Amino acid sequence: MAQDPEPAASRPNILFLFADDLSYEVLGFMGNREVATPHLDALAAKGTVFTHAYNMGSWSGAVCVASRHMLNTGLSVWRAEKAAAALASGGRKKNGQPQPTSPGDPNFKEKGWLWSQLMAAAGYETCFTGKWHVNADPKAIFQQVGTVRAGMPKDTKEGYNRPLEGLPDPWSPSDPKFGGYWEGGTHWSVVVANEAIGFLESARAENRPHFMYVAFNAAHDPRQAPQSYIDRYPASKVAVPEDFLPEYPWAEPMASGRGLRDEKLAPFPRTRHAVQVNRQEYFALISHLDDQIGRIVAALEKSGKADKTWIFFTADHGLAVGHHGLMGKQNPFDHSIRVPFFVVGPGVKAGQRLDAPIYLQDVMPTSLELAGTKVPDRVEFHSLLPLLKGDTGNVRSRIYQSYLKNQRGLVRGDYKLVLYPTASKMLLFNLKEDPMEMHDLAADPASAATLRSLFLDLLEEQKSLEDSLDLRKAFPGLAP
Repeated sequence: MAQDPEPAASRPNILFLFADDLSYEVLGFMGNREVATPHLDALAAKGTVFTHAYNMGSWSGAVCVASRHMLNTGLSVWRAEKAAAALASGGRKKNGQPQPTSPGDPNFKEKGWLWSQLMAAAGYETCFTGKWHVNADPKAIFQQVGTVRAGMPKDTKEGYNRPLEGLPDPWSPSDPKFGGYWEGGTHWSVVVANEAIGFLESARAENRPHFMYVAFNAAHDPRQAPQSYIDRYPASKVAVPEDFLPEYPWAEPMASGRGLRDEKLAPFPRTRHAVQVNRQEYFALISHLDDQIGRIVAALEKSGKADKTWIFFTADHGLAVGHHGLMGKQNPFDHSIRVPFFVVGPGVKAGQRLDAPIYLQDVMPTSLELAGTKVPDRVEFHSLLPLLKGDTGNVRSRIYQSYLKNQRGLVRGDYKLVLYPTASKMLLFNLKEDPMEMHDLAADPASAATLRSLFLDLLEEQKSLEDSLDLRKAFPGLAP
């Protein structure tokens, strides 16, 4: 274990607030005026908002699994996939064959390379509550552990393919009989907030700094909240997204079709009413989450340690909930790949908004740098401290996107390239002029040079990230 790099009194506490299935576009501090998030809005105003934070992609339909393994290992998506296998196997052999390791070490888990272990090695008291979804036992890698939740609250068959036009809705988001967030008698978001507040209270007596990883399941389905929150958003008054479609025409080749669990939540073809009801329940759970975060922040203020605490807020990925005829997050559109992200802390400029593209996993090396410890060379994400201090000399020029073997993409400047390799389909969007991604420019001769340039950049990203998918076969017209 590494020695404490400097006296504990000189190092800040880290409070990491993590949401699930939370798109950047549904929060007040990101410009939304439909959903009430006063506590998050007030907190964001005290710090710096990164307006273009992304998740890199996924090797799994459970996008949260990939996102959280990247976050906790510091590895990019395809290397994190190998790390996830290594963590699951613990270096053991299966059928006589060694299981994958990362990076090349059969004792990956025992090396203490996970985020919380690195913080503990730097002298931090580490605390966890909520959703984990990483192939390691949190009780073995955090010093204080509250309730560990599954990847998603238990769902029921009544929660799918609803609501149907003209028929009674068989499911209720506020009825405890459907379990889910209500299992155990107290809403899961309330339990997470209660345990986070407990960590803060115990921190008062500690002389060393705390790293608190507070991971809500909200706003993942089944989107359940108290009826008073549901009532805030009458379904008939919920706006249907401008990019609404009855079905997305490329859903099957991009592996987000009718067989995907997330997409089964609403009926096919999509109806405006079904989208309104699903968004009503989404908004209600987000407002409920906001109130729980308000409770945590109030407890932090009461603890007397707010002025020595850095707060990071983000989510593992976004969600469609009716955009483009989709319900899930397994798609390349900004509503699903972009997340909210802000930082509050000593010396962080209040009210600042930065549009430099980042990955949400950049929070990991940022916290290590704040802890005064060396960021391991294997970590592929970047500390945000230079950007927070005004240094824009090393800003990413492009953001890589992936999902299984069915989606690849690249964001560079105002443009986004989207590829569906199994259908040899390409899309091009000017995000500045078309933020809803409704107008494909790929067939426009005037866009040919931009299309090819983005494709070549994507090939470079693939090489650097060990992405083995051969895009040249699917798109020979763009291949060098």
